[in-house]
Amino acid sequence: MSGPGITPSAPEESAHPSASELVGQALGSAARKAGLDPAKDASTGHVVWHAMGGWRGVAESVLPSLAFLVLFTATAELPLALTVSVGIAAVFTATRLLQRSPVSAALGGLFATGLAAALALFTGRGQDNFVPGLVTNAVYGSALLVSALIGWSLIGLAIGFLTNEGTAWRADPRKRRAFFWLAVAWAALFFGRLAVQLPLYLAGDVATLGTLKLVMGLPLFAPLVAVTWLTTRALYRPVTE
Repeated sequence: MSGPGITPSAPEESAHPSASELVGQALGSAARKAGLDPAKDASTGHVVWHAMGGWRGVAESVLPSLAFLVLFTATAELPLALTVSVGIAAVFTATRLLQRSPVSAALGGLFATGLAAALALFTGRGQDNFVPGLVTNAVYGSALLVSALIGWSLIGLAIGFLTNEGTAWRADPRKRRAFFWLAVAWAALFFGRLAVQLPLYLAGDVATLGTLKLVMGLPLFAPLVAVTWLTTRALYRPVTE
């Protein structure tokens, strides 16, 4: 019971962020690191290049997979191809550590490359080097599609907390519609990769699978980043008198 002059304490739940706030904060932080901040005056090309990580990010994304593809196709020596692939990822990570630059992307790439290599070595099948990527596409695509269908677009959550708007965008039909379609578009990208690559994995066609993984990677990622940036900037463009 609260007596005169005593202010009742705030509800306990207000001190704890909701699930949407936690997800939004995490996604917003990732979007900010990727350069997708509509408050910044940047060209679309700059934003896309920043999101890919520049030349270093492109190299970290492409070279381990390319090395595996070339060596395995040329020699059919699975341990050699996997060792070189993991070694390249490790060199990128060590270089970032020595230069004291952000290592999150490189560490993530090293972990994914190492996990894929371990699985392929365990089974002795080259196509199993692509299993983590297939799983990632399925998980990301499902999460994005479900979030759009239930009205809590992950793209909207990211941009909402990036712009300090929180979940207020859900009350704006224009923003809600835009974030719905952006989430669907990203889900389509991941499901498209899965639809093309899974049959090749099941057929054991490592050369074609590896090639299409590279083709459907950054070349498809970059245009969708541009669309996301342009749409978000249009939604949050300051109103001038």
